[in-house]
Amino acid sequence: MTNLDLYSKAEHLLGIEEATEALYDVYRGELDDYEVKTLLDIGCGRGGFMERLISDGIECKGIDLSQYMIDACKEKGLNAECCDVKDETGSYDAIVSIFDVLNFMDKDGLTSFLDSVAARLNEDGVFIADINTLSGFADVAEGSMSNDTDKEFLSVDAVFENNELHTKITLFEKQQNDLYKKYQDTIVQYFHKLEFFKKLSGLKLVDKQTFSLYAEKDKTLLIFKKK
Repeated sequence: MTNLDLYSKAEHLLGIEEATEALYDVYRGELDDYEVKTLLDIGCGRGGFMERLISDGIECKGIDLSQYMIDACKEKGLNAECCDVKDETGSYDAIVSIFDVLNFMDKDGLTSFLDSVAARLNEDGVFIADINTLSGFADVAEGSMSNDTDKEFLSVDAVFENNELHTKITLFEKQQNDLYKKYQDTIVQYFHKLEFFKKLSGLKLVDKQTFSLYAEKDKTLLIFKKK
């Protein structure tokens, strides 16, 4: 099991549903400014945002590196594939990466990712993503939390230093024999300065909006057009 698969298994215990829905509202509002007939959702999760757009008549595809998430999408009848964007071959009017997707990559990985995004955009296409601010990492993400149900127990411990957030996730899952199976891994996220996004070869940063999701100015929305 990869660390992203572990995150997927534990996601429902993290208490992020309300924040996710709020982000969907932000993205949907921004897309209203563009003529979008086709959309690629990178890091699509369980497909909630695609479901919204499909109901508006937009043709959507989702990709995610977690097979757990893709299986959840397919159970809903959504067009979804477990793959990296560099292996995607379609072209789209809009591409989105919702809820910290860019923060899961270091600078080299992010540069390659954004080059692949540009290659998949139609002419005049738009790419929208959000990133954590320093406040989002230091004041919101850092720290410890736990949650449990009758069959699961989750513990999360996150430390932010040197512009990296290291989050240890420990999940205990009750088995049929009443014993618990332990899953544990660490996910790393990276803080990226806005200056990085102003120097891309294939995308032009046309707008940025810092807003509050969990705390004061903890997120920044980035809007790019294909060069």
